[in-house]
Order: sequence, then C-alpha cells, then structure tokens
Amino acid sequence: MDRPPARNRPRPRGTDLIEIQSPWLPPYTSVVKILLQLFVYVAVVLFSYAEELISKRSDDKEKSETPILPECIYEEEPLENSSLSSCQSPDQLDQLNDYYDEDDISGNIKSWKLMVLEHGERPIIPSTPPVCIQTTNFQLIQLEDIKKAALQIERSIQVTPCMYTGSVKERGVLNILTSLKQIQQKKGVIVASDSNFSMAVAYHATELHIPVFVIMPSNTSVASVKMCRDYGAVVITFGGSTKDSRIHAQQLAKKNDYLFLEEEDSLEYVSGLGTMGLEIFRQVPSLDAVVFPAGGPCALLAGSAAALKQLCPQISVIGVQPESFPVLKHSLKVGHPVESQAGGGHLFYKDLSEPCSRKNTLQLVGQLVDKIVTVTEEDILIAMLRLLEYERATVDAEGAIGLAAIVAGKLPELKGKRVSVVLCSGNLSLPLLQQCIQRALTLDSQTCKFSLWIPDNARDMAKLLEVLDREVVRVLDIQKEHGFLTSKLFMTKVTCVTETRDKQQATQLRSALLERYPSLEWM
Repeated sequence: MDRPPARNRPRPRGTDLIEIQSPWLPPYTSVVKILLQLFVYVAVVLFSYAEELISKRSDDKEKSETPILPECIYEEEPLENSSLSSCQSPDQLDQLNDYYDEDDISGNIKSWKLMVLEHGERPIIPSTPPVCIQTTNFQLIQLEDIKKAALQIERSIQVTPCMYTGSVKERGVLNILTSLKQIQQKKGVIVASDSNFSMAVAYHATELHIPVFVIMPSNTSVASVKMCRDYGAVVITFGGSTKDSRIHAQQLAKKNDYLFLEEEDSLEYVSGLGTMGLEIFRQVPSLDAVVFPAGGPCALLAGSAAALKQLCPQISVIGVQPESFPVLKHSLKVGHPVESQAGGGHLFYKDLSEPCSRKNTLQLVGQLVDKIVTVTEEDILIAMLRLLEYERATVDAEGAIGLAAIVAGKLPELKGKRVSVVLCSGNLSLPLLQQCIQRALTLDSQTCKFSLWIPDNARDMAKLLEVLDREVVRVLDIQKEHGFLTSKLFMTKVTCVTETRDKQQATQLRSALLERYPSLEWM
C-alpha cells in the first residue's frame, strides 16, 4: 500500500517522541527514562551528603563555643539520692518542668538516674525509652527492714525525745492524772500559778479529756496565758500574786467539786518524776554521777535519787540551786521546809525560787542526795549561752543550772568522770531569752561596749575605725553625742558596741584603745 503524500500525513504532537528503529541501538524512550532515574538518584545522594556535612560543621562550631561541662545521660535505673542535683548545670534547672507531663499529676511520676561522664566519653543513648518506676503501691521497704536498721544503729545514734510542755514535771503530772478515779476525771481538776506544773496539767488533762481550769495572777505574761489556753485549759486571771490565785482556786474546787492539784510529795507525783533517773541509768552505761536542779520543789531530785541509788548506790547524785534562792539548802539545815527570804516567783528563776516542798520529799533528799551546791546568776547565763552554742538547746534557768555548776568549777571532783547533766526545762519567753543572751554575751566578752572622746571631725572618726579594723573586731553599733554636753566644746563623745571572739581579744582591744585614747571608758 502506497504511503500518502507528505502534506496529507498527520503531524506528531509536541509531546510525542519519534521512535527511530535501528537494529544496533535500543529504543530511544527507554534510554531517556534510565538517564532520568540516574539523575534523580545522584541528586538525592548529593543533597543528603551536603545536609549531613552542614549539620556536622554546625555541631563542631557549637562545641567549640560551649564551655566544657560534664555530660548527663539517662540510664534505665531509678533516681538515687542527690543524683539529679549533682549533675544539673544552672541553665538546665529551668528546664526541669519539661520532665513532667499530664500523667504526673495523677501520680504516675517518672524518674531516671543521671550519670556524670568524664570529658571525652560519649554518652550511650538507649535505643528504647527508659523504664519508668511507678510510685503507686511502693512496698520495697518493709517494717522488718526498718527494725533491722534500728538495731544496727542504736548504739551510736541518740534516741530523739518527743517533748510536749518543755518541762520534766509532766512526768509526775501525767502519773497523777492517770491514777485518778474515773468519776473524778469526769468532774475535772483545777490548778493555780503560772509555773511549769500548771502548763503540764493543762496539756495532759486535755489529752486525757479531763476538764481543766488554771487560775493565774493578773500580772502573768501573755505568753504563759496563751500557752495554757492553746493546750486546752480554761484560764482565769485573778489576784496580784500566786497566793491570791491559789486561794481562789481552792474556793472554786470546793464549790464545784474539782480536784485541786499542786506540787506535793505524793507517791504518784514523786514516782512519776523518778522515771527520769530510771531512763538515765538505762541509757548511760558506767555512770559516775548525775547533776540535777535543786529548787524549792525538789520532787525531781528526790524521785530520781531514789531510783538511781536503788539501781546503783555508787552513783553520786548532786543538786544545784541558785545562790540568790538557797531554799533547799536552808530547809535541810533547819530540818523542815522553809520559804525563800527573798520571796518566790522570780521571773528568771521561776520554779527554782518557789517555796520548799513537803517534809517527806525533803527527807528523801537529805537521805539520798550526796551534795548540794550553789551557783550565781552569771554562771547560769554563761551555761545557757554554752548550750545554745554547742547543743543548739534553748533552756531556762532551771534547765541550765546543772551545767552552770560544772562550767563554774563548783564540781572539780567530776573531772574525767562519766557524768549526766539534766536539762529539764525550756520554758522561757522570747523577750527574756533575748535579754539573757545579750547579758551572757557581755559576760563572756563576746560583746564589748566603750566610750571615748575624739575631736569632732571626720578624720578622727576615720582613725578610730582604722583602729577597730586593725584589731579585727566587728562594729555592732556606733553613736556620736553632741548635745547635752557641758564641756569640751569641739569634742564629741563616741560610744561603740563591738563583737569580739573571746576575752583575750577583748583585752587586746582595750589595750590598743587605751594607748591612743586615754579618755576610754570601758563598760
């Protein structure tokens, strides 16, 4: 069949490919397709390589600009003590919130152990997410484990006491209240004065659901009234003295069938306080002596002495009383209880200045106590300061008086012996505590106050400060006085309060000031 003329043949479209038939070459379409696929593959490979190269250069640049720090990685273990804080850098602390998600709020807390690697080590990143520890139903530590640990450490770790009223008198009070008949417990008890005895009754009577009423003098501190009310007692202020309060309390007790309680030498009260001696004997092996406070109410001394002497007669029992209120010593001398000649209820000495106890307790002290010594007010203040410095213990005069006898050198025979000192009271108002600390620091030469005259100009004031700086003391307060002076018109009186390490430095400071300022007045 003949081919049509050229002008009548259909023209190929622009997108059509003309296939050339040849026995020596493959089809033209197949060649083009293979070339296109090869080109796409090469382009993808080149692009991936370029992206990886750019990323690596960026990382190297950041690494060179970043300070060298330990590297933290996650390991599939629970978080251990301090492992988080020991590995976190400051800028990471703000990102800790990112570790928590919505599940954490419902209690599913996730945690990992962090490790610190030396510089140059590469972190091993787990291929799977870290295993989370759920805090729900956590029962790894059993009671048996805790008991075993307690047995392991009991010889070296001190048993921490649970304190309530801050006074040893609660031992005797609790024994009295628990010994009452049920009918009396329902009616209630009443007590007078603002002593530690009253606070102990207020606390433990409330705990035992016994109605309790406390009658206090009208001049009682607000803190004492508030404390008894917080314990749960009904507090009534009446009269201007403890004697007035006691009379009113006795009248209310008789009228309402309350039981009037006061410190006495009953078997229950003295036995309860005697548990102190029993506990000391159990806790301190090879004991040589025990030092107790010895005020007018001496039931603690009598009861504890009875326990210690029956357990081991060789233990020396010593009582310490204030020199200003030698009530017990005077009572033992005359053979019967007497009141203090200076009067009781002193704000600082509190129970130590109360009248002497009943005759039976006094007789026990005379038979069982080996020695009674007295200490000054300054000795007690220094002992309170030492307890704050070394034991961080806040005690009142009754609590510190035993240590005061040792610090003041009143018991030299105890040197090198195994001695227990009873810190039995810690009820001290904050204003009185502050006053005692300031006074004790002065007595111990840790604060010094002096006055001197200098010319009224900045240059001489600077010279004074240079002297103080050279002696390495801290200036707590400095005042200049211009008015109310009748002489030395162009002079000014400067009063300084400084802080020194000890008596030796205070003496050195005084000598340095006297060399330059003959007008020094050391206060």
